[in-house]
Amino acid sequence: MKIILDAMGGDNSPDATIKGAVRAAKEIESDIILTGDENIINQKVKEFYGKSNITEVSNKITIRHTTEKIEMEDIPTQAIRGKKDSSMVVGFNMLKNGEGDVFISAGNSGALLTGATLLIGRIRGIDRPAIAPVLPAHHGKFLLMDAGANTNCKPLNLVQFAQMSTIYLKNTFGIKDPRIGLLNIGTEETKGNDLMKETYQLLKENAQEYHVNFVGNVEGRDCFSGEVDAVITDGFTGNVFLKTIEGVGKLVKVSLTESLTKNILRTIATIPCLPAINQFKKMTDYKEYGGALFLGVKKPVVKAHGSSDEFLFYTTLKQAQNFVKSGAVEKMIQQFEK
Repeated sequence: MKIILDAMGGDNSPDATIKGAVRAAKEIESDIILTGDENIINQKVKEFYGKSNITEVSNKITIRHTTEKIEMEDIPTQAIRGKKDSSMVVGFNMLKNGEGDVFISAGNSGALLTGATLLIGRIRGIDRPAIAPVLPAHHGKFLLMDAGANTNCKPLNLVQFAQMSTIYLKNTFGIKDPRIGLLNIGTEETKGNDLMKETYQLLKENAQEYHVNFVGNVEGRDCFSGEVDAVITDGFTGNVFLKTIEGVGKLVKVSLTESLTKNILRTIATIPCLPAINQFKKMTDYKEYGGALFLGVKKPVVKAHGSSDEFLFYTTLKQAQNFVKSGAVEKMIQQFEK
């Protein structure tokens, strides 16, 4: 198996991508191909590891040299069409041509979605692909769909998000009959804007036909209860929801640390509780959950967090290997072709 990683994408590239790849290569069986400027990457390798090139650090890692980089401020369509030798476009073309099994990038989200749609292509029958991160819940996790790919949606899109979530959760996580909820401002079916009310009726009246176990509206505070396996919404709402969760998680960790280390007595009293505290921190840290799969495209494409550090690239690489092993994309193609 080969994992293609955009070495130049993200706020902390290429430092974090290189370190994350080296760390992951020690644990995963897959080969890793870094797309990016070979000279810059090897300069960093010499700085970090004292070696002249990346293959001296790990024989599982190679470089595909590129001369361009898609910046965060670039206009997505122009960037994909104009920067043919960018680390992102080269990565997409490698995936398309069978030179790798999955592509990961922490770069421009709009360009990544555009590239996935134009260069890899949508699964037949799917109107719009969507970003699907996994988030923590009580005694488990849940899938958020969509987390930012489609800011304006139609009821059809949300119905297909529910279908894709169901197929993905069944095949990747082994959930027999995933519970699908619709993110809304209330649990009553009359709540929400026109998009949510129309989607609710479609899912309620046609759940069996869509092969979706629809459990109704879910309020934001109940998404983490463990009573739903996927939460469906439009990309604008989903992205705000996701960023809010990340912010609250950071606030909890910082406040907890400050509170427990305020004085020596508190610090000493904390020692017996450290295993439980560390477990709680781990559960609420989005870095533990890796990147988000673009569901709806013909081959596995993973969006890593824009501010990914070494650890997050490491977890995303391990996660990407599992994505490919599960055959989630192939099974989704089969289901939608039916």
